[in-house]
Amino acid sequence: MKRNRLQRFFRLLSEPLIWRSRFFLGLLAIPLLLCFTVPLWKLQMVAPQYPEGLELEIYAHMVEGDVQEINTLNHYIGMQRIDHVMLSDLDWIPFAIGALALLTLRVASIGSLRSLVDLFVLFLYFSGFSMARLYYRLYSAGHNLDPHAPFSVEPFMPPVIGTKQIANFTVTSLPAGATLWIGVFALGLLVAFAWNVHMMPRRHSWIRRWEWADAGSIERREAN
Repeated sequence: MKRNRLQRFFRLLSEPLIWRSRFFLGLLAIPLLLCFTVPLWKLQMVAPQYPEGLELEIYAHMVEGDVQEINTLNHYIGMQRIDHVMLSDLDWIPFAIGALALLTLRVASIGSLRSLVDLFVLFLYFSGFSMARLYYRLYSAGHNLDPHAPFSVEPFMPPVIGTKQIANFTVTSLPAGATLWIGVFALGLLVAFAWNVHMMPRRHSWIRRWEWADAGSIERREAN
């Protein structure tokens, strides 16, 4: 019984995608490309001396905002500068997003249900690895402080998501628009998978009807 279910499952994975879902999958490359137009993450720091706050916007390929002011504050507490070395992950993230977009188009054009599952697993790995790297970078930045800095601060963990009080600064870190687009992409993959699983039995019934109709027409021609 279990072996039969497993065999049916593997046969299902080998099925080609239905054509309407292929068009839908092709459109999912658009949210990935839009990730380069808006920030992935936003960081805001508010303190009495900065009532309007300092902001940092992290894109897939660059960082914008009050970088110089934040680097000045980092210098006084012995924190690593925000530069190309600290943000070296931004060197590979654009290539990873581009690769996901190309693989999505490939699955949409010639893929099967198995390749759609592979694409989703690869996306989960990319998302999990990126979040782990973000956590590691923030942890390292808050704990590897220069002991000879002008001001001594206890090691700390900057917030990944949410708000945290660090010294006299209220620091808020939240996902931004590009993360939303990535969420749209992930949801689209799940919709495409469910769509294909739901439509497979119907497609098989249509194929059987066509086969029966062809067999009937052949028999009639042979009878004539």
